[in-house]
Amino acid sequence: MALQYNLAKVYEISENDIEFALQIVTLFLEEVPAEIKSIKDAIAEKDYTRTYSSCHKIKPTLDLLGMDLAYEENIQIMTWAKAEGKRKEIKEVFKSLKDRIDLAVKEIKKDFKL
Repeated sequence: MALQYNLAKVYEISENDIEFALQIVTLFLEEVPAEIKSIKDAIAEKDYTRTYSSCHKIKPTLDLLGMDLAYEENIQIMTWAKAEGKRKEIKEVFKSLKDRIDLAVKEIKKDFKL
């Protein structure tokens, strides 16, 4: 049973198409960790535009995979980037988001034998 993600929305929009679900989780594995690295680097460089852009790119995937807490943290980072806040204000939120993504990646790889 998935703890870090929930495929209910994926199955709902695809009428329980397992191939579609596999495509979505594969997309997650390919794109989201790379964008998390981009967000990390952008925060370090105070590149607010890139931070916002990378967060915006992963937002629909987090929503589709039912990763509600990660989705909310991602929104917090987007809001921070828009306001051009201080790095210390967002450090813990980013760390939590990254941890959630890392756990989901491990779980998806295990669950889908990827």
